[in-house]
Amino acid sequence: MSKNNQPASLRVDRALLVGVEISDNKKILSLDHSLAELKRLADTAGFEVVGEVTQKLDHPNPKTFIGSGKVNEVKSIADELMADVILFDDELSPRHQRELEEIIQKDIRVIDRTALILDIFAQHAKTREGALQVELAQYEYRLPRLTRAWTHLVRQAGGGGGRTGGTAGVGLRGPGETQLEVDRRDIRRRISHLKAELEKVRAHRQRHRTRRKESRIPEVSLVGYTNAGKSTLLNQISDADVYVANKLFATLDPTTRRVSLADGQQILVTDTVGFIQKLPTTLVAAFRATLEEIAEADLLLHIVDVTHPHALSQAEAVHKTLEDIEADQIPSLPVLNKIDRLEDSEQAQAALDTFPDAVAISALRGDGIDKLLLTVQDKLFESYQFVIVELPYSEGSLISLFHEEGQVDSVKNEYEGVTIQGKLPIRYLTKYRKFIVDGFLP
Repeated sequence: MSKNNQPASLRVDRALLVGVEISDNKKILSLDHSLAELKRLADTAGFEVVGEVTQKLDHPNPKTFIGSGKVNEVKSIADELMADVILFDDELSPRHQRELEEIIQKDIRVIDRTALILDIFAQHAKTREGALQVELAQYEYRLPRLTRAWTHLVRQAGGGGGRTGGTAGVGLRGPGETQLEVDRRDIRRRISHLKAELEKVRAHRQRHRTRRKESRIPEVSLVGYTNAGKSTLLNQISDADVYVANKLFATLDPTTRRVSLADGQQILVTDTVGFIQKLPTTLVAAFRATLEEIAEADLLLHIVDVTHPHALSQAEAVHKTLEDIEADQIPSLPVLNKIDRLEDSEQAQAALDTFPDAVAISALRGDGIDKLLLTVQDKLFESYQFVIVELPYSEGSLISLFHEEGQVDSVKNEYEGVTIQGKLPIRYLTKYRKFIVDGFLP
């Protein structure tokens, strides 16, 4: 029997949340909202949240992140509430985690926000690519946290099964099913292998993208905060059957579908993984092949949950992630989703005033979808510029880029170079500016 007199196989782990507001730290979300989001993450991971503790600090404690007195308070509250896990709303350094575990001891695990998100991704990774990406991120997170007292990883296939305590008290789902004795050298070897496998995936994706570019079908990526309704929208505008649930990170693997616009033009629309504030850098790196689907798009549809009280802050978090993956220069269209949940038209108008040039829709009911597709049609037309360029053969990379990313109308090979007529995505014009023939400079 367990702490609350339930069989361990039936009991849900109880979690105590810990949030810290650092005075010199510019967070996108307030402490209260960030903790509310942490609670949703905990719910998604399968924890029962039993309480929360907060503290305001000028800077983190170098040993324990929170103050020493607050550590004892957290320990006392965790004991009182019979918590199994203490969830921190920030990423803890390896030292922070070691010191906290030594003080708290008992059978209470200390997990930070990064470990929790990795755990959720492990649960939801369904494809081989997704499993590789999550496994790489997990190992890179774990490597600096190895200690002499911990030289084993508990591995569980596909992120399934129950929760374990084998990962230095982190409680992450591992990537396999058997317990393996690993040291730093083995983990580094595994990381190298995973990176090599993902590089093959990346090359495979690039070949697919090249073939799609050759077909000259414009590509649109759906981006947005997790649970904003991207998958619901893709299902609405295409024959997709993407899994939809009221959970954070319900879908990880990108899904691409062909969509017809009003004028009969075909476009490819890709649903991508949802963003979140403090998205672990290890995940951003591991999901590089997937995120390149965003960076290669001709247009981004930024889906915003207009009913969320912190919609603007969530939009800022998405913009920050787009900057991190160097996709912030791609033309973007704000799409305000879930208008069917608004109480009156004034709320809808206020939202539109907050997001200029946005289109308001209900992905669930289909409201505003026709207008959205017309706007996408206009945006895609605007995002290309007709040019004539004269490129010397020494600029082979630019010649290839025009063929891969542009819409080539004609090519004339001459003694010193090649003259290409066609349309280029606007974001590439700066690369060609000095080669554009006079009279065709936008």
